[in-house]
Amino acid sequence: MEEVQARTRVKFPIGAKLIIIISVLLIVSLSAVIALVSFLSTQDVRRTAEYNNFTINRRSGSHAEGSFQAIHAAVDIFLITTGRLSKNGRDPEAERNFFGYNKNIAAIQDLTGTNSVFIPNENFLLANNISESAVKAYFASANEAAELGRLKLFNASPSFKLSLISAVFLRAENETVKVLFMPDDLSESFGIGTNTSFIVNLEGDVLLHPDNDVVLSGVNFSSLPIFVQMRSEGGLTGRQISYKDGDESFFGAYYPIAGTDSVAITTIPYSVVFEAVRSITFQNIYLTAAVLFAAILFIWFFSKKISGPVRALAGAALQIESGNFETRLEPETKDEIGLLTESFSKMTGALNIFGRFTNRGIALRAMRGEIKPGGLPKHATIFFSDIRGFTEKSENFTKSYGNEAPNKIVAWLNEYFSHMVDCVEKTGGVVDKFIGDAVMAHWGTASTAGSAAADAFNCVKAALIMRAALYKLNKQRQKNDPGNPEIRIGCGINTGIVTAGQLGSEKRMEYTVIGDPVNLASRVEALNKPLGTDILITEDTWNLVHNKFITEEMPPVSVKGKKNPVRIFAVVNIINTEKGPKTLAEVRKLLDIAPPNLGKVDTNAKEKKYKFQAD
Repeated sequence: MEEVQARTRVKFPIGAKLIIIISVLLIVSLSAVIALVSFLSTQDVRRTAEYNNFTINRRSGSHAEGSFQAIHAAVDIFLITTGRLSKNGRDPEAERNFFGYNKNIAAIQDLTGTNSVFIPNENFLLANNISESAVKAYFASANEAAELGRLKLFNASPSFKLSLISAVFLRAENETVKVLFMPDDLSESFGIGTNTSFIVNLEGDVLLHPDNDVVLSGVNFSSLPIFVQMRSEGGLTGRQISYKDGDESFFGAYYPIAGTDSVAITTIPYSVVFEAVRSITFQNIYLTAAVLFAAILFIWFFSKKISGPVRALAGAALQIESGNFETRLEPETKDEIGLLTESFSKMTGALNIFGRFTNRGIALRAMRGEIKPGGLPKHATIFFSDIRGFTEKSENFTKSYGNEAPNKIVAWLNEYFSHMVDCVEKTGGVVDKFIGDAVMAHWGTASTAGSAAADAFNCVKAALIMRAALYKLNKQRQKNDPGNPEIRIGCGINTGIVTAGQLGSEKRMEYTVIGDPVNLASRVEALNKPLGTDILITEDTWNLVHNKFITEEMPPVSVKGKKNPVRIFAVVNIINTEKGPKTLAEVRKLLDIAPPNLGKVDTNAKEKKYKFQAD
């Protein structure tokens, strides 16, 4: 009873399965809710972020537009008022009044033809420690082509180590005006905040930025993805876009500043926008974990109420598994467990039917529905093996043990068959039947390794494993032991299209293969003794595996039922293996097989169905 209880300790009890199922359902459902909430929240936050970013960009751009237009208009009116178009004189009073209202303008230069008038804001220059000569030199070095009625803006900050912008415009065809000013009135719109707003000209030079070091160092943003896209689209109207800069994604908006060659750009990283969404998502995940933990505790205690009847059912199943097909259980409930209990009686009858199969693996496959009734064509590899000198060994058993000889022979054969079956099953083959001391097996029938070549490889490999197993087994035997003599076998292998299916009667059935390739494999096996070999394969098999094994071609043989001579090959070893023989001569030496004398083979013997061809 204790043994049965120990065996009924399953790896995955019902409680664990219920926990897994409910956990999966909870995780899937709550994950779907979290994903949906996160998606909707993300979409809502995305729309809000895009709207806010676009609004900030518009506001900042409009502010800059108004500021630049005010400077343009103020300078234009000042020059008209002082009459700079017609004279080169200075009006100190007018200049004081002008700079009194426009304190952020550092200097003005009016170029008409070859005439040049330089008007400095002395208070500004003095307050910021800038010399007039430095401003004049800067104006002289900037020979940009001006446009009528339109400001061309440049970053003058690197020249003065101060946030300054220079503007150039035409008042007439031959009158160029240059203005140097400080955009301090824009600091609020382009200051530090969640969204980053800055101004660049159409060359990508930064004119205004929250990080003053960017302006002072003269950074160029022409390679910034939003700038590149703005230029590729013409940049005539502002818009909101999403873009990536390296590994970071951004919302970005740009606003062309009217009357200038500059644009206001506002950006904000995704990581900042969706930080709140991520925080909420993690909170939901923590809540899901808490709910899941509570559900697991509830399911664990609930499952104990139904695990008892299920354990009894599992014990009965183990009885059937051990071979006691007469085990019966009466259902005590009307639920699924009761239905499962009732099915045991039907299963017992089914197992009795499958007991008619000689091969357990085939029976199990048939029970699972993997083998259908009827015959099917299969590209299979067939294997036959036979014990050399079995008749003589049987007679020796009888001489040595008398009435005990049958038991001795059966024990001796069972040990041999056990090793051979293991070799077949390890390589995916099916033992078809035992014909006395002979073994018949096949590959690529009930199951396949994926291709005829792979099945043929596994079959030949199984034969080599048999050779190694027998060699080891024979080494453990005492020499000339009548109760445990050495075993030497011959193996014949052939590949071709066979018919595989269930043959027999209602009371006795077996899964087997039939066809000419089967007969040829059997006859090739008989050639091992006269050829002095232990493993022979036909040309059809050799064509599939010759690049995997070391082989030596034997003389072609005329086989009964075959019009043309059959090419056969002796298998030596797996190619590139370090252990084992490398030639057929080494195989014969290893297995103590005498080299053949083909000239003495009696081709007319009744049991010989072959004829050696002359070289």
